[in-house]
Amino acid sequence: MLGFVFAWFGFHELWQPHLWTGYVPFLSPTSSLAVAAVLIHGWVLLLLATALLFGIVPRLAAALGVLVMIEVVLSLTLSGGLNDIATRDIGVLGLALAVLAQPGRDLLLTR
Repeated sequence: MLGFVFAWFGFHELWQPHLWTGYVPFLSPTSSLAVAAVLIHGWVLLLLATALLFGIVPRLAAALGVLVMIEVVLSLTLSGGLNDIATRDIGVLGLALAVLAQPGRDLLLTR
């Protein structure tokens, strides 16, 4: 499910980046740098989604997903306080932590 969440948001960030530039901290939402940041973030989410959905180093993808979600939650909380969007993303962070903590999964591709 974490892979689907990352794929959903990654796709939407790539499809309509201008709708997401308001969430980029310290940059004007109308700047081309904010659009570039959203596009990069969208690609990162899609790469993580692919790794999770196809079982390619799932714990490593989850660990990177934890870092991405910490960045998202901190960015949202610092810019707008704790709100419904930040609270939702805390749940996604928890899901990434749960995937990371799964025993019996390789952290790295060893075969």
